Amino acid sequence: MKIGILGAGIGGLSTAIALTLAGYKVDVYERHTAMSTIGAGIVCWPNACFVLDKLGVLKRLVLVSKSLNKMNRFSHDGEAIGSIDINNLNEKMGYASYSIIREDLMLILIERALELNINIHYSHNAIEISDRDTERVNVKFENGKSIQPDVIVGADGRMSSITRKYVNNDNTPIYQGFINWIGVFESSDDIFNDMSVSDYWGIGDRFGIVPVSSKTAYWAGGTVSEHINPKDPKRYKQELLSIFSHWADPIASIINKTLLSRINKIYIHDHDPIRKWYKNNVILLGDAAHAALPTSGQGACQAIEDAWHFTNALNKDRDNISLAFKRFTQLRIDKTTNITNGGRQLAASIFNSDPEFCIQRNLISKTTNYQGLVNGMANGWASGLPMN
Repeated sequence: MKIGILGAGIGGLSTAIALTLAGYKVDVYERHTAMSTIGAGIVCWPNACFVLDKLGVLKRLVLVSKSLNKMNRFSHDGEAIGSIDINNLNEKMGYASYSIIREDLMLILIERALELNINIHYSHNAIEISDRDTERVNVKFENGKSIQPDVIVGADGRMSSITRKYVNNDNTPIYQGFINWIGVFESSDDIFNDMSVSDYWGIGDRFGIVPVSSKTAYWAGGTVSEHINPKDPKRYKQELLSIFSHWADPIASIINKTLLSRINKIYIHDHDPIRKWYKNNVILLGDAAHAALPTSGQGACQAIEDAWHFTNALNKDRDNISLAFKRFTQLRIDKTTNITNGGRQLAASIFNSDPEFCIQRNLISKTTNYQGLVNGMANGWASGLPMN
């Protein structure tokens, strides 16, 4: 069975590795000319680390990342309003939670793919999917080439997925009304001695800092924005400081000391959940199937999970891919829908612009049962996986 994967992001590469380890012939087709470096960093929560361990890359990840201890919540002026014990979460799920620069994770996945002789074809932008032969569709690329594999995996992202358009008749992402500036901060000094996430909540604004070593962290500064306006990278620091300059330390310092080349600005979109992820021999996964907001904390992790679940489903029904697709979708749809909706609910709270609402939100955060929250996270994120 020959499998073509559209998209060489985290989901596409993880799936290519999982399928190759199971004995399938896989080719990956990427629209960009080289590895995409969009994004600052991610947390590989225990459910993702379980899969990365099965893919043979977790030990490499550990070498360029750090295990997190806590997620501490603060008001914009630094008042403590709650703390999630990540060590407790890790213990319950049986794996640690690692923060890593996104580019480092991509390099690890590419290295593993090349070890397995997986061909990654760059500069292959898919422009048409046709199904005159309903049992095997044809994918045409902008460079004039075409493929007709036995299975086409759509891992081509949330913003312009041609496979989602083919399966769902619509691939228009939904703008959720807020911006994230994201960046990677690097220092020559040891600044982050406690490997804990710092999450600051304002009124319609948020700033989060995730250390990946004593000297390095990735961060995100978010604010509500009704409109999508043109981007001007030269103004990114000015825009950030106009919002966050008077917030608690070390926010302004981190913004000022981050190289402008390491800052990006993203207008945040997601997708409404859909109930069907496949058509003929095309199957969606990752953001093409279930794009969640960054507030879900699980976007990349769920793409990694897809790789493991899809390979298992295909192994069970190699001679009936329609049944394999159905099995995979039924297994994944409720979990990913809950994560998408959960991300939207948290975003609606964090990016609320009503001062009275935000005061009450912070008071509720102070009295939250964080042990119960950890239990819920562990149970939800481990669901469907053979974990603790």
